[in-house]
Amino acid sequence: MNYFDLPKIDLHCHLDGSLRPQTVLDLANLQNITLPSNDVDEIKELMVAPETCTDLPEYLARFDLPISVMQTADSLERTSFELFEDAAQENVKYLEVRFGPQLHVQQGLTYAQIIGSVVKGMKRAEEKYDIKGNYILSMVKFMPSDTIKEVVDAGEQYLNKGVAAIDLAGSELDGFCKDYVSYIDYARAKGYRVTIHAGEQGNGQNVYDAIEMLGAERIGHGVAINDHEAAYNKVKQDVVALETCPSSNVQTKAVNELSLHPFKEFYNDELQVTINTDNRTVSNTTMTKEVQKVMETFKLNLEDYRRIYQMTVGQTFATDEVKQELLKHSQSI
Repeated sequence: MNYFDLPKIDLHCHLDGSLRPQTVLDLANLQNITLPSNDVDEIKELMVAPETCTDLPEYLARFDLPISVMQTADSLERTSFELFEDAAQENVKYLEVRFGPQLHVQQGLTYAQIIGSVVKGMKRAEEKYDIKGNYILSMVKFMPSDTIKEVVDAGEQYLNKGVAAIDLAGSELDGFCKDYVSYIDYARAKGYRVTIHAGEQGNGQNVYDAIEMLGAERIGHGVAINDHEAAYNKVKQDVVALETCPSSNVQTKAVNELSLHPFKEFYNDELQVTINTDNRTVSNTTMTKEVQKVMETFKLNLEDYRRIYQMTVGQTFATDEVKQELLKHSQSI
């Protein structure tokens, strides 16, 4: 089977985890930033997480180097463009990219400039390639909460013009949702859609809380609902999508190996499961690889993939017009 040619949708992809190693070298040279090495292979080694990390923080450490070179408007536009270009060239038809504007202020950019730069890069790729996209603003839990409303306000001018949703990301403590209710309510009132990282490293209760307290329409990862009946039932009853990231879920020890991933059980029980990359560079992956892994590990056929693709279209934060375009591609599966 030619997995490369299948139309694909990626709903969970981090910009800072998906830079080309050569681009990191280029940007460092342009900005006079000293890197640990000038060898592209060594830089790549620093950016790719081990196949099995000891924990999520070891995985997250791989983001430090890319973020260091993503502090200018030009670097943000370029990395955004290149991510959409890389995705388009492997037949990804729609891509939602998340990033944390709070992480890109080290050289004095405003949140509006930061968000505008990545949207500009995306728009440039949309003009050149057969791909559509949206940005999701990830609020990083280890950053000061009092900046969240500033980010939300800055992104408002781009809502439905390249920005679609808000997210919470970072290490997952039990019961974190209660601390963010007012911020997510504030964003939703402005028109942001909501997806929340939960049930990756933490427990299933976080998934339940993300839906109940924060109004999450989608859950980033969510594998922990497998051991939490209330969360599982909530996801199913409320038709909340799970943004599973197979390679990443193994790396971060959300599951010990791919064959133990509950993806197939979720799919068989008609949960809204989607296949995503999480981080193309940090997880050393592509959508083609992720689709192939899932289909081969769980013995899915093309009809299964068509169902997953169509289900994913329905769970995008795209406009109805874009959704109709995306559905047409399912005829080629």
